[in-house]
Amino acid sequence: MGMLWYTREKIAHATVRVVFKLTSKESDSGVFIRIPEKPTEPWMPINRGYEVEIGDWPDDYSCTGVLYTFTKALARPIKPIGEWNTMDITIDGPHTIVYLNAVKVTDFTEGQTVPPKPVGSHDPDRGPRPNSGFIGLQNHQGSEVYFKEVSVLSLSP
Repeated sequence: MGMLWYTREKIAHATVRVVFKLTSKESDSGVFIRIPEKPTEPWMPINRGYEVEIGDWPDDYSCTGVLYTFTKALARPIKPIGEWNTMDITIDGPHTIVYLNAVKVTDFTEGQTVPPKPVGSHDPDRGPRPNSGFIGLQNHQGSEVYFKEVSVLSLSP
């Protein structure tokens, strides 16, 4: 597990577009946002930023488009394995909105109530995240996800 790619600058007001496809039911990746400093090891982005999940898991707190284990999916518009999906992640200060295939999956503002971290779990640490940060793509060995496009469109602050 680790970081496949990350930005050179912090992002505070932008839409990140990621076009991806799953290759199997075990496909697992994510888009890290709000990473407070340059990643130095695999768990730092998980515990200090948010992971926008990519994976077709049965739990509504760990399916594509949610902030992994922090937000519950508003919808589950993932396309079948092998088809391209488009995810738009808007980061606007403390507000994060995620659309998957033009359907809103997440609408979260920093400070909203989130489920507690289960004792002894590997879920991300709880606590506030910064309004800006690095973004990156998560790499899970053996659970392939293909990326066709990753782009960042700046918003007016």
